[in-house]
Amino acid sequence: MNPKETVCLAARYADSKKAENIKVIDLEGLSSLCDYILIATATSKPHLEAVEEEISTKLKQEGVYKTNRDGVDSPIWRVSDYGSFLVHIMTPEARDFYALDKIFSFGKEIDYTLKPKKAAAKKPAAKKTAAKKPAAKKAAAKKTSSKKPAVKKTAAKKTATKKTAKKTLKK
Repeated sequence: MNPKETVCLAARYADSKKAENIKVIDLEGLSSLCDYILIATATSKPHLEAVEEEISTKLKQEGVYKTNRDGVDSPIWRVSDYGSFLVHIMTPEARDFYALDKIFSFGKEIDYTLKPKKAAAKKPAAKKTAAKKPAAKKAAAKKTSSKKPAVKKTAAKKTATKKTAKKTLKK
């Protein structure tokens, strides 16, 4: 699963726990910090914990693990680092105060509700690789056939050179 799909999946997990004002911001190529940022609002400390736990548990089931975590005891803000993306879960007051939406406004917001079409993407890729293999065999066949006349021409040149040499010797 690529980072964009994973961060969108995390956003859907936050949504399933009733997080509010969920935003996924694409920073790919724009920031050395990470490629994507997920920002979500939780209405209370228990809600914040529930949203964080849901995202963490479900992503673990997908084989995606946190590399770092901050704000474990904070009642207003939790940050989880998944390498290529960061998850910020904040209370409304913390979100207004720290204004991450404004700080990362140079990035492009992504619609996380769109699910990727996995089956459609994989099938044509398999057909394309299968189509490339015979083409490679044809190219190899052409190369060997083009080498044979080259060898014949060289042999013909040698024969012609021998005939010219014999004529020169006879004279």
